[in-house]
Amino acid sequence: MSTAGHEIDLISQGTAYGLLIGLGVLFCGVILIAIKVQKAYLSEDSATSEMFMVANRSVGTGLTASAVFSSWMWINETVLSAAMCYRYGLAVPLWWGSGLCFQIALMAALGVMAKIRVPYAHTSLEIIRMRYGTVGHLVFIVLNLTNNVFGCASMILVGSQLVSGISHMHFVAATILIPLGVVLYTAVGGLKATFLTDFLHTAVALILIIYFTMSVLTNEHVGGLSGLYDKVMATASENYISGNYEGSLLTMKSKEAIIWGLILKFGNLALVVMDTAFWQKSFASEVNSTVPAYNLAAVAVFGIPWGLGTVIGLAARALHHTPIFPTYPGDITASEVSTGLVMPYLVKALIGNGGIVAFFVLLFMALTSTVSSSMIAVSSILSFDIYKTYFNPKATDKKLLKASHITVVFHAFFITGISIALNYGGANMTWIGYFRPILTCPGIIPLGHTLFWSGQTKLAAVVSPVLGFFTGLAIWLGTAHALYGEVNMTTTGEGLPALYGAIGSFFSPAIYSVVLSHYKPYRFDWRIFLRIELADEAQIHGDDRSSIIEANTEKPGTEIPKTDISATTTSTADPEHTGAHDKPIAVATTASKPPSELSLDDIRHPFDEETLKELNRWMKIAWAVFVVLVLVTFVAWPMPLYRNYIFTKSFFSGWVSVAIVWQFFAFFAVVVYPLYDGRHEIDKGARGMWRSTKEFLGRKNSKPPP
Repeated sequence: MSTAGHEIDLISQGTAYGLLIGLGVLFCGVILIAIKVQKAYLSEDSATSEMFMVANRSVGTGLTASAVFSSWMWINETVLSAAMCYRYGLAVPLWWGSGLCFQIALMAALGVMAKIRVPYAHTSLEIIRMRYGTVGHLVFIVLNLTNNVFGCASMILVGSQLVSGISHMHFVAATILIPLGVVLYTAVGGLKATFLTDFLHTAVALILIIYFTMSVLTNEHVGGLSGLYDKVMATASENYISGNYEGSLLTMKSKEAIIWGLILKFGNLALVVMDTAFWQKSFASEVNSTVPAYNLAAVAVFGIPWGLGTVIGLAARALHHTPIFPTYPGDITASEVSTGLVMPYLVKALIGNGGIVAFFVLLFMALTSTVSSSMIAVSSILSFDIYKTYFNPKATDKKLLKASHITVVFHAFFITGISIALNYGGANMTWIGYFRPILTCPGIIPLGHTLFWSGQTKLAAVVSPVLGFFTGLAIWLGTAHALYGEVNMTTTGEGLPALYGAIGSFFSPAIYSVVLSHYKPYRFDWRIFLRIELADEAQIHGDDRSSIIEANTEKPGTEIPKTDISATTTSTADPEHTGAHDKPIAVATTASKPPSELSLDDIRHPFDEETLKELNRWMKIAWAVFVVLVLVTFVAWPMPLYRNYIFTKSFFSGWVSVAIVWQFFAFFAVVVYPLYDGRHEIDKGARGMWRSTKEFLGRKNSKPPP
């Protein structure tokens, strides 16, 4: 492949501008209507910080699964999986699928443990602050913000480069327009708004993904599974892939593919665990919804890069030297592959202008779902973890919500600037995919230790991720120089330096954490985490009482002992305090001591024993699913195929057929099932709108004529 680009307009600039602006306005309008319906008929008001940040912790299994799926269906999973399949063959999409699902399964286990340890946290950083204090809090704020901002900005960069490549719209204009509509509905609607738009994004995107897969496969120039296989085999000599067994596209034995797959696994692990958006979706889900929702999304997402990437990537390889291809008689350049233009070129060749419009819509869906969840995550960090913690600890709910709105807008401007800087710095999808694990992995194990290991000390938590980052960075740059003689964008974008750097960045903090924790060892008391809820009640809701704990179970009229803990017993219907069965939790209050001074022996877990047993059962299930997914998708499935074997026609047909069936399963799991799961709320909202419409028309008809 050459490096020079082609001057090809797949769609006019006017159409591109119209689609970006029109889709943004459309989705903004839809979500604003949905917010009005929620408030009027479902008693869900986004004008509260609990609703804005964690959706009142009331989101069911179906909608949570759809939102998690949408947050993880980045443009990479569609566009770049096809480009990397074009580059290295059909091994990449399978490794890509396995590199997506296990992180979500891990997050299910972490989410359940967070519900057990810290039932009313709003962000993962809140947990860090309670355990390690200000210094640890600030270190992890930097780690989380870096992960969120870099991940979101890189997706906007990817989308802007694609829009510019498709239409030659100026890159800066595309960078500004992509997040514009998202800012409007996210700032108004909060996390529940992103759940709803995530569902719409998911539904539209999956329909288009299935459409592209089937349309390309059944096109007369491809000829179905049999025709695709024959064409790939017929062009094998001109599509020789160095590092693959016999240079074939149709083998799992691909050195570069497995390197890319491993790098992807490390990077994606960081993008989930270190992304507060995934933690927030866990906090927002109902007690019984976290594990099934996350695992449903984990299994469903596997089929997207596997099916679409395989069909698009191989079809492009088979047809890129034919007259129907937009670059003919030239070849697709290396820079065009890295930018992700393989898929739009093929869509233009086989489906035409209508296909490019559909691709543009898919691009918008994938980008905005990522941007919206990132905006809420960063907004929560800036408003809750920084503004409320360090600038206005007594901030009322109204002030906290206002800060959240402002920070959403601020984040939009900031990531737009970062995206523009990355573009002018020469970054592309491939280089970012190689660099991201080194930057984002160091905090994963220390964060996991925070919830699972009482022995990690403050020193270890603060220092180990910092040392881990510099370790990974040194290995990355040192390996690039050792292997290629210099350090630049090209050598640091090679596979082996990035893989070694990612391994160092991920594993070294575990060693640092254990070693440092043995210096002045300390055991953390998990009950301290329950003070998060007490402090929030006293500060956010403006209560004069200084603490909230589980109520005494004395019957009415029974004398209450005069201790530090009991003055009066009240009941709250705040959805924040509902358990697994939506029962209000009684709480006891006192005005004698602030939450930080309460004895740990006086603090009780807000969940009853039955709910805690249920959560522990879910945690065992979550870990079991995680282990099974890792063993199946890392070992039992791909490794036996990593041998001197080129797929036969029958094996290839079965391989792609299963991938396509998996796409339909994903559609039913995260589009159809959420509609069924939320059928009662949908019915309630529809009935309310119908009654209001009838009442309005009745009043209008009853008015006397002038």
